[in-house]
Amino acid sequence: MKISGLLLFLLCPFPLLSEAVDPFSTFTLAGLAAAAQYHLYCRFRECCSEDWIPLDVKGLQEDLDNRLFGQHIASEVILKAIRGFLRNPEPAKPLVFSLHGSSGTGKNFISRIIAENLYKKGLNSNHVHQFLPKLNFPDLAHIDKYKQELQAIIQERVKACPRSLFIFNEMDKMHPEIINVIKPFLDYNDLVENVSYRKAMFIFLSNAGGEQITEFLLNVWKNGKKREEVQMIDLESTLTAEVYNKENSGFWRSNLIDNNLIDYFVPFLPLEYKHIKLCAKATLKARGFRTDEDTASQIADEMIYFPKKERLFSVKGCKTVSAKVDYFGEPK
Repeated sequence: MKISGLLLFLLCPFPLLSEAVDPFSTFTLAGLAAAAQYHLYCRFRECCSEDWIPLDVKGLQEDLDNRLFGQHIASEVILKAIRGFLRNPEPAKPLVFSLHGSSGTGKNFISRIIAENLYKKGLNSNHVHQFLPKLNFPDLAHIDKYKQELQAIIQERVKACPRSLFIFNEMDKMHPEIINVIKPFLDYNDLVENVSYRKAMFIFLSNAGGEQITEFLLNVWKNGKKREEVQMIDLESTLTAEVYNKENSGFWRSNLIDNNLIDYFVPFLPLEYKHIKLCAKATLKARGFRTDEDTASQIADEMIYFPKKERLFSVKGCKTVSAKVDYFGEPK
C-alpha cells in the first residue's frame, strides 16, 4: 500500500465497519487509528516523545568525560543533577543551573553537550530554546514588551512539550527585569495557568564571577594545592554574592536568587596549558587531522597565558583553538 493510501486508511472513520461492530469496538478502532496517525507523523517530524527526546544520560557522561577538559566540578555536578532530575517522575520544580566563568572555559560547550544527548536534534531541536540579550532583547525601551514575549514563549513551549530546555546566554549583559518575570515558571508550583513546568530545564550562562574564580584558583596554586581539590562549595557563595550584587546584569537583586530558585551555581575554572593541548587534540581529531603531540603543542604554544610571569591560565581558554587548528592542522 502506498503512503498516501495508508494515510487515507488511517484518517478514515471506518464507515464500512460502523454497522458491523458495536460502539465500543468502533471507539477502540478509532483510538488505534489515532495512535497510528500520531506514530506515523512522529516518524518524520519532531515530536515531544522518547524517539526525539532520548534523555541519554550515559551518552552525556561519556561526552563530559571525553570532550570537556579541566572542568571537574562542572562535569560532576551537572551529570549528577541531571541524572537525579530525570529519574524523578514528579520533580518539585524545574532544574535550574547558573554557569559562571571566563570566556572560553566551556559554558556554551557544555550546554551544547547537554542538548545533544537529551534531544535527538541537539540545539536545533524545537524543544531547545536559546536567548541572547543583543538578539532577543536589544532595545531597553521595549523591556515591557520583551517581558511579555518571554513569558508567552516559555508558556507556549512548555505547554507543547514539558521536557523543554531554555538556555540564556550572556546573563551578565541581560537586564534584570527581563529575567525576573520568569520566576513563576521556576518556582515550586504544581501548575501555572494550568501548565506544569516541573520537568523543564533552565541554563543561565554568565562571565560574571570569572575574576573571582581565577583569583581563588591562583591562590590554590600558590598554596601548593591541586585544582582537582577545589569543590563547588568553595566557590558557590562567592559566585552567588557576585552575581546578585553586580549592577546592570541579569541577576542583580534578582528574585530568583532571593527565593533560592537557582539550584546550582557552577564555577568553570580557567584552563591551563595541558587543557589547551587536550582541546587541540580533540579538535584535530574531529576535523580529520593528525593528532600528534607536536601539533597539539604548537597550537597550545600559540595561546596567550596569564599571569604574565607564571603563564598559568589561557586568556581565551579553548575559544580560539579551532582557528589555530586551521593553521597548524595536517591531513592524515
